[in-house]
Amino acid sequence: MDEQQWIANLLKENDRDAKLTEKQIKILKAAVETFAEKGYASTSTSEIAKKAGVAEGTIFRHYKTKKDLLLAIVIPTLTKVIVPTVAKEFAKDVFENQYESYEDFLRALIKNRYHFIKKNLPLVRIFWQEFAFHPEIKEEFQKAFTENVYQRFKEMVEQFQEKGEIVELPTASIIRMTITTIGGFFLTRFVIMPEHEWDDEVEIERTIQFLMNGLRKR
Repeated sequence: MDEQQWIANLLKENDRDAKLTEKQIKILKAAVETFAEKGYASTSTSEIAKKAGVAEGTIFRHYKTKKDLLLAIVIPTLTKVIVPTVAKEFAKDVFENQYESYEDFLRALIKNRYHFIKKNLPLVRIFWQEFAFHPEIKEEFQKAFTENVYQRFKEMVEQFQEKGEIVELPTASIIRMTITTIGGFFLTRFVIMPEHEWDDEVEIERTIQFLMNGLRKR
């Protein structure tokens, strides 16, 4: 999903069911780019206005505060775009497949999320940067994960525990270890050190082997 497709989805799924003006579209697009690049706290409405090619007062006619502008981007996208992706595409592409090993499952999971992040990088950066500071974003994300991902993940872990492939730790612990390790790779790769000359295929395999070295039953 490129930026133009994301904007189209936002307009289509917007809860207000109102057509946005050309200026509003420009403001949203500029806000996505600037929030992703500099973070919410470091971005001024004047910067967004300049990038959008509109007067700063135009922003405040549509959005009372900068936070309203952020939430106009994040919450509708999370609830109307990201959640359906998690519930449908992610489940179909990853959790509904059969795997010979937990290692194969990890490889499918990490590559699926890698391509998803690459396609949605500006928005993903905003989520990462603002997650801890805005309860609205955190609550929606937790709800999406709990309702759409956790149970399927738990069943996958239990399947390979029953086969005797991975250690008999609590499933919640294995899920935590898996998510934090993969999430740490993505965070470093795309947010903390995006300019580093990464060999993504090599780093993905190293991440998988690191996990399996700790989870494989001996």
